[in-house]
Amino acid sequence: MAIMLGLVVLAAFVLVPTIGTYVDQRQQIAALEAAVQLSRDEVADLKAQRERWQDPAYITTQARERLYYVKPGEVVYLVDNDLPPELAPQEQAPVSDEVQAAQTDWMSQLVRSVTEAGLAQTVAPVTFGVPDVTPTDPAPTGGTPIP
Repeated sequence: MAIMLGLVVLAAFVLVPTIGTYVDQRQQIAALEAAVQLSRDEVADLKAQRERWQDPAYITTQARERLYYVKPGEVVYLVDNDLPPELAPQEQAPVSDEVQAAQTDWMSQLVRSVTEAGLAQTVAPVTFGVPDVTPTDPAPTGGTPIP
């Protein structure tokens, strides 16, 4: 009886990892089969769409709906604001109470700035972060003067 019990325990230790591997592989196979079926469905949809695009009537319909193409002599009326009131976009609240639109005309300010720059008689040197030091200034703290 002890030998039989030992064999059953030994068989359980040997078979449990194998059964776990089997179950994992079956789950992977099921997931891959689902992915293959999804790919097949996508391929079938794309084939159906390709066949629809082979039909001249479908192409004409798509050109009319998407690009608003018309045949010569036809008159097309586009309806604007055809949404029901509950779906119509609402006015947005102001971003801030402090931010307001400028009261000046930016175009006239641009023209004035360009003309003033063109009529200026002197050009001021532009230094980016470098202090304006002339050769007549005394050298700072015992160093040599900067040229």
